[in-house]
Amino acid sequence: MSHLPLAFRGDRTLLSLDLGTTTGWALHGADGMITSGTVSFRQGRFDGGGMRYLRFTNWLTELDRLSGPISAIWFEEVRRHAGTDAAHVYGGLMATLTAWAELRGVPYDGVPVGTIKRHATGKGNANKDAMLAAARARGFSPADDNEADAIAILLWALETRGGVR
Repeated sequence: MSHLPLAFRGDRTLLSLDLGTTTGWALHGADGMITSGTVSFRQGRFDGGGMRYLRFTNWLTELDRLSGPISAIWFEEVRRHAGTDAAHVYGGLMATLTAWAELRGVPYDGVPVGTIKRHATGKGNANKDAMLAAARARGFSPADDNEADAIAILLWALETRGGVR
């Protein structure tokens, strides 16, 4: 795994992701602005098994081209999934993300779920509503819990220097 820089300069583009079929994202641009949203990587009816991951790769490349270059990436590190399908999708997206980052020399790191929730809400087991409320309290308007989680990851990275002390 690539290691993240010890400190960030404000003029870097930083990306955080909540990986899943509906992926939440938050981006700290080189101009200091934070933007966020969600993007769907749902399989189409006639898609082959790899199309979800190809679309994810293309989305990352386009984001890097339009808003980058991306200097560092954080993602929610999930250790337990509710179902097999979710685990497979997460694993495929994580493999795609890490390969994409390695090819470009972009450092990346996973952040444990409890760490993100504790930083955002004070509780390591906060529910979706608490995560949404925490993002709104910080001035964001997330569409769903995926976007709220991505915002929380980005704020954690900015406020803790990505966990490097």
